[in-house]
Amino acid sequence: MTNPLTELFRDDHLLVVHKPADLLVHRSPIDKHETEFALQYARELNGGDYVYPVHRLDRPTSGVLVFARSPDIARTLGQAMMAGEVKKTYQAMVRGWPPLEGLIDHPLRDEPEDRRLKHQEQTVRDARTRYRTLATTEIPVAIEKYPSSRYALVALFPDTGRKHQLRRHMKHISHPIIGDANHGRGRHNRYFAERFGKGRLMLAATDIEFAHPVTGEAVHIHADPEPSFRDVLTIFRDL
Repeated sequence: MTNPLTELFRDDHLLVVHKPADLLVHRSPIDKHETEFALQYARELNGGDYVYPVHRLDRPTSGVLVFARSPDIARTLGQAMMAGEVKKTYQAMVRGWPPLEGLIDHPLRDEPEDRRLKHQEQTVRDARTRYRTLATTEIPVAIEKYPSSRYALVALFPDTGRKHQLRRHMKHISHPIIGDANHGRGRHNRYFAERFGKGRLMLAATDIEFAHPVTGEAVHIHADPEPSFRDVLTIFRDL
């Protein structure tokens, strides 16, 4: 099978790739039947040697994913992430027209890996996401109670890294991400799945910026959203 990862950056310490949607980063207790993971494909790119994920992307989210080529580098860069020294940028298509920019400062309750434990008491943590609206459109399709439907392309900048933070925050401000089965709007998700022949979460990690853990030099890695994402963006006439 062709390796689904696209290499974006490599040196003696790091391997950065683009992960497609619908690929797990590593094994998960809630997807025990899966046999393919970004981790194994990254190891293949690394000549068979072990690599260590520095962060995670949810299975339906595509985009930039960083692996370290040693445990020490993974630890150093992971600590930088925890300290807020790593900047990430995402693009998302959402329902409605958000303000031009804003800050979502809304604490989130931990989501356990095992959904059967979701009713147990979970820790509530601070969570902050900044956003900027990049484009808006209105299509002449009645999906809910209005004769037309509005959508926006937004850039999202998480200041914290809580589980499903971006999806939950956009739902919190009533602009859910298209294709989000858990926090979105089913009618809109179905419309785009039918129109484009396949449903997907319209969330992509496009940029990551950090100080190199060895040299200290600024690293900025960018990846355009994959074709299945860009296809849906054809509803925006000005993009």
